[in-house]
Amino acid sequence: MILFSTDLEQAYDKIIQFYSLRFQIEFNFRDAKQYWGLENLMNIQEKAVTYAANLSFFMINFSYALLQPFRQTQPGYSVLDLKSYYRGRRYSSEKINMLPQKPDAILLADIIQQIARLGAIHPVF
Repeated sequence: MILFSTDLEQAYDKIIQFYSLRFQIEFNFRDAKQYWGLENLMNIQEKAVTYAANLSFFMINFSYALLQPFRQTQPGYSVLDLKSYYRGRRYSSEKINMLPQKPDAILLADIIQQIARLGAIHPVF
């Protein structure tokens, strides 16, 4: 493998380390565009672009942290599954709050879990 650098003072092991991070950076950009709205960014002001990009990259890190418990039982669990899960939880909570009489806590938790799994590609049981 031959790697080039314009920084002649940089140690070779650092160049290899930086190059190996390149793919993780590319994956993060792909996820930011695909899942968290960086592709639809329509801002032209520097501050607005900075905020939107930082929010997208924060959401990548946050979603990876939220994925860890799900991937222990379902290794294929994806960001789309995660978004579907939390969207289902939110919708079911909103609907349950509209009921005149709330079900007991155990039944309520079961209802919310079942609704949260509806749109998942890889549902966790």
